[in-house]
This record gives sequence, C-alpha cells and structure tokens, in this order.
Amino acid sequence: MLLRQIFDPRLAQYAYLIGCPATGEAVVIDPERDVDRYIEAAEAEGLTLTAVAETHIHADFLSGARELSERLNVRVYVSAEGGHDWQVEWATDHPKATLLRHGDTFRVGNIELKAVHTPGHTPEHISYLVTDRGGGADDPMGLLTGDFVFVGDVGRPDLLEQAAGIEGVQEESARALYASLPAFLGLEDHLQVWPGHGAGSACGKALGAVPTTTVGYERRHNAALDFARAGEEAFVDAILADQPEPPLYFARMKELNRAGPALLGDIPRPHRVALQELAALTKDPNIVIVDTRTPRSAYMARHLPGALHAPLDRTFSTVVGSLVEDETRPILLVIDGDRVEEAVRELVRIGFDTIEGFVDEAQLEEWFAGGGAGATISEIDTARMAELWDDPRYRVVDVRSGAEYRAGHVPGATHVPHTRLPRLEDRLPRGQTLLVHCGTGKRSAVASAYLAARGHDVVFVDDDWSGWAASGKPVEQGQPGETSVAATPF
Repeated sequence: MLLRQIFDPRLAQYAYLIGCPATGEAVVIDPERDVDRYIEAAEAEGLTLTAVAETHIHADFLSGARELSERLNVRVYVSAEGGHDWQVEWATDHPKATLLRHGDTFRVGNIELKAVHTPGHTPEHISYLVTDRGGGADDPMGLLTGDFVFVGDVGRPDLLEQAAGIEGVQEESARALYASLPAFLGLEDHLQVWPGHGAGSACGKALGAVPTTTVGYERRHNAALDFARAGEEAFVDAILADQPEPPLYFARMKELNRAGPALLGDIPRPHRVALQELAALTKDPNIVIVDTRTPRSAYMARHLPGALHAPLDRTFSTVVGSLVEDETRPILLVIDGDRVEEAVRELVRIGFDTIEGFVDEAQLEEWFAGGGAGATISEIDTARMAELWDDPRYRVVDVRSGAEYRAGHVPGATHVPHTRLPRLEDRLPRGQTLLVHCGTGKRSAVASAYLAARGHDVVFVDDDWSGWAASGKPVEQGQPGETSVAATPF
C-alpha cells in the first residue's frame, strides 16, 4: 500500500492519496478543488486515480470530488448518514457515486476502506478504517479521521451554528461528538491516525502541528479526550468554550459543497494589467482590489483606493473569504508576479474564480509617481491609543477573538472580530474616529483597511496588546457582545 499526505499550509488541510501498487489504482480522500495536484501526485507514483472519497461536507474549502468525478470519470464515495438535509445533492443520483452507511466498505485495488459514522463535527461525518488486504493484513492499519479526531484535539461541533447560522444545534452536535468518541477509543493503540487538518485550521481550537499520530498516543495525551473521561456534561462545556469565531465564508462553502461546486477546469491565468487599464479598474465599483503586500505600514502609507489588505500568508483565504461576501465579483490583485498562481489557487479553493488581473509593486509605484489615485490610513501605537481612548471623538474597536476580549479589553471598546466584520459592521458609529486594535497589529491592519474602504474614519493601531497594561490604563474583563451570524439557508 502507498499513502501520501498532501498538505495545504494555508488552510492547514490534509488530503490523502492511497494507492495499490499491485493494481495501479488509487483513491484521493478529501481533495481540494484544484485537482491537478492529486492527478500529478498519482502519476508520479505510477498510479491512476480511480476513486475519490469524502469524510463530510466541508466548510473551509471547496471540495474537488465533483471536479475529479467529471474530469476522470472516477467512482465517488460520500456519506449517506445524517439524514436528508445532510446528503451531498450533486452525488445523490450520480451514476458513478456510492453513498456509504456505517460499516460499508469499498476497495481500491487490494486496499479496503470501511466507513465509520462519526457525527458531531457534522451529522453526516464518516471516518475510514484502512486495511491493506494486498499486504496480507486482516486488521486495519489506520483511520482517516477527517474532522473527527485531530492531533491533540477533536473537530469543533459549533460550526453549524456559529458559521452556518443554524440556531440551537451546537450543544446537540457536541453531545453527538461525545457519543462518537467510543468508536475511536475502542480501537487498538497501534492504529495510525490520519487527520483532515493540522495546526492553524479553524476546524478546531488546539490542533497539534505533528502531521499524524496513533490511537494510543491520542488516548493518553489528547486534551479533548481527557474532558470526555470526566463525563458528557464536562465534555460539552469544555468543547464549546472559547472556540474562535469562524470565518464567514464557511457557510457559503457548506452550501456549495452540498449542491456541487462549479466545475473549474484549468485554474485562471490572470494577466498583468497595464496602467491604462488600471485607471478604469480602480473606478469600477464592482471590482474588489486585494493588496497582498506583507508590510502593513507600506499598505497604510499608500494603497489603491478601496483596496483590502490581505497579506499572502496563512491568513489570506480567511481574510478574503470573510470580507468579500460575493464570490462572483471580479478581483484585481496587487501582488508580486511570481506569486500570482499561488494566490489564484487559494482563491479558487474558496470559490473566487474571476480574477481580473494583477499589478505588481513596481507598477504601483509608477502609478503613484504619475499622479494616480492613492489612499492612506493613519497609524499609531498603543501608547497613543491610551491617550485617546476616553476622548468622545474616538471609539476603540477591538477585532480580536471573544476569548481574548474576555481575558481583558479596553473599557468601553466595541468588540467586532475581524472575520465577522461584514455582518457586524452596523455596531460601529459613523460620527467617531475608530481606533482599531488587535493583539499584534496584523488583524487590526486587515480590519482597518476594510473599514476605511467602507467609509469609516479609521486609525490603525500597530502595536502589541500588552502595551495597554504597560500604559497604566484600566483593563476590563467580561463577555463580548454576540458575534454569531444570522441564520443562513442550508
């Protein structure tokens, strides 16, 4: 048996290529939408993809299962569990799709995969026990856990309520997750665990950075499993406490993955925009300008009017997906030309297929030098914020997570997590200058750019939160305001 873990560091997502060298067949588990990577990985091993399987309806990226089924005519395996509302609609009547229930098996060559219904993260979630029959094994080698069990954590059960807006289901989901845990804890210690995500994913709150683990190790060291040993109520309380606010785009991914993502084909190849074109594009209200430059002070000093600040790092997908709610709007990138494909792949993985073009930093400087329109945002440090915070002309805006806010915040600060800004912006006043801060300046830079583009009078606080305590000003503790979103049809 061959197994390759294929990692997307931006979404901290693992897909798996599993192949049978004896027959030359392979399956990919939980692929992202730009599927050429998996096809090339299989070919490099002398294998042909004959199947694709999903653990659940994903929220953090668009699935590549439909893309592979149409491009290669492969067999598709998805869950039939969870009830009518949790079926993959595009696969329901698909001639090459098999809907799996608990205990069902399928083979790829001499490799057997057995579905294990493990609800909690989502109602339909299944994991896969993998047995190498071709190697003479009668017992499984490992478990593909998807978003059920991670290294050091378990899949969060609150996303359906906090991201998709389905009210009143997070406690029920947490109890379902608790009831699923014996399916994991009853396995033998030696079994390998191949999770769907690693550290940095929004699908859990304390995921480890090690790519794989074993049942025995998690039984001994997984903190979430420790809570389960204290009983159902202790587990439910612990697993729902202090979960980070999920990006708004998660609800859209759920809808599209269930209905069926649009077929992608080749990834978009945006052109380098000439400066003559740029003048018209900057005046088009439908264009979304995404400035990917990492130095936030360079962005604040001068940027194209209305541009979002979305550094091309691990937060890129989260920022764009959260702050641009209409994925059909065309995007203009400000980016180093060598990194265009990197950004494009990140965008299509969350449904942004219309990339109008790009301009690089040299063009940007030429644009400004020639008198092209630009915008700036003032920036201050925490010490200056401490001088202004109680002046009625200003309002402190805290864009950190709810857990950070509860631990300590500026008295009177308005709490709006940066991934929730489009839905919670109406909390913010128009008659005051907004002093926007976070923990280090990174999230507040993103939020300041968004709010300025929306017409707010904004000052960016580029500093560490610890400077507030050092200023001698009071610190308030307590609950943040409600940050869950309104119900989203799903």
